[in-house]
Amino acid sequence: MEHLVEHMRISYHSVHEPMCGICRKHCRSFESLREHLIGPLPKAECERIFKDKGCDLCLAILSSSNALRVHRETCQLSRTGALYRMANLGIQDDLRIDNNRAKVVALACKMVGGGSDGSLDLCARVCLTDEYENMIFHTYVKPPLSVTNYRYDMTGIRPEFLRDAMPLRQVQRKIQDFLCNGEPVWKIRSRGGTARILVGHGLDHDLKCLEMEYPTVMIRQVSVDTAKYPPLMKTSKLSNSLKYDIQTGIQDPYEDCVATLRLYTRMKSQVHKMENYPLATDPQNRNNFASWRQSELERMTPDEMLEISRSDYYCWCLDCKDGA
Repeated sequence: MEHLVEHMRISYHSVHEPMCGICRKHCRSFESLREHLIGPLPKAECERIFKDKGCDLCLAILSSSNALRVHRETCQLSRTGALYRMANLGIQDDLRIDNNRAKVVALACKMVGGGSDGSLDLCARVCLTDEYENMIFHTYVKPPLSVTNYRYDMTGIRPEFLRDAMPLRQVQRKIQDFLCNGEPVWKIRSRGGTARILVGHGLDHDLKCLEMEYPTVMIRQVSVDTAKYPPLMKTSKLSNSLKYDIQTGIQDPYEDCVATLRLYTRMKSQVHKMENYPLATDPQNRNNFASWRQSELERMTPDEMLEISRSDYYCWCLDCKDGA
């Protein structure tokens, strides 16, 4: 029991972790849960049940094979015709500060090359969509430096597209004002404000190329290599998580926005137990596993310890509970 208490003290197990629906094992990420169920060395009993009743998309366990078939129809995230209509769109601008419908915004940029060898990334196209997959802003961007490689095979951008494009500073100002939604950047907080949540793939790089800053507490990274959200870490590919093929041929920023929004929405829609103080860092949880409670903790059952254990990361399901 002494070892179990020490484990619970540092593991931060909580209702927000991915969990096996069969044996109730807690996993740090969906990738580790997938390995537990169908990996090279899965747990035999869990693998057997999962083959009959498990969804290989979201890893949920259903009550029967029939329930699984019904579930798959809603779980599958397939392409829509809209994705193909957007590739050659010109400027679209519905960025209005009074647009209160948009609480969550996805951002995607496409880069051309600058510098003597064309390796310097310059933002040349940007797209924003709301959580309903409506395009609210799309424009070509005139880079501040000369373009030496248009990377046409991936971007589809030609020199004439940028000749009269919107200057970077103007694009930056429009996006920043819309995201902040009337709040000064330095006043933005994670809960209770009017600023919008920003979702995207590789947002650190996109914001750097746009020469913008936005508070980390309002950013939701869903990419493989830049995700800071523990349940999504170590996943093999974004497209594998979505069962949705992206980034083939000429890349459309609208398609990137839709893909990241759908994955974010899936994570935000997880049904977890309501807790008044869900984070281990909340002052109310400071003494849950304090050393002076050692004797009391050793008399608890594992379920009782799990009841007082809290998460060490902000689960995206809390965005929904905060009214986002």
